[in-house]
Amino acid sequence: MSHTLLVPVDGSPLSKEALRCALEEFEEPAVVALHVLDPSEPGYSSMTEVDSRTEPPRGSEEWYERAENERTAIFDEVRELAAAFGPEVTTDEATGDPAREIVDYAVENDIDHIVLGSHGRTGSTRLLLGSTAEMVVRRAPVSVTVVRNDASS
Repeated sequence: MSHTLLVPVDGSPLSKEALRCALEEFEEPAVVALHVLDPSEPGYSSMTEVDSRTEPPRGSEEWYERAENERTAIFDEVRELAAAFGPEVTTDEATGDPAREIVDYAVENDIDHIVLGSHGRTGSTRLLLGSTAEMVVRRAPVSVTVVRNDASS
């Protein structure tokens, strides 16, 4: 049975592993790789309220251009990995808080399952940095598979 899987990608080894997991572990998956530009990242300035689905963010043009170039490279890697497994992967993009954008995308696009990577932070590191994966697990209306790194890393 084919499921539509959402795999958030950010170019990290863990997001690549999550994509690999989605392609290997699910039978005949329809996979959407979603990249979320996070305007709260350092280098983005003059953040203003915008609707990320209808209007591009305003801020540092240099940051935005670099982020777009990184997104292009990430999507190239996604297509390369998908080609090794067979199924075609659709790519899409959003801008905003990653956890919120991932959950909203799943709701608005009839996603059946989310597969995402997590650094597996614990204790004060998790409290200080938060966890996109944790927020997605708590808020997603669909099943979520979390691919974690080795705890000793």
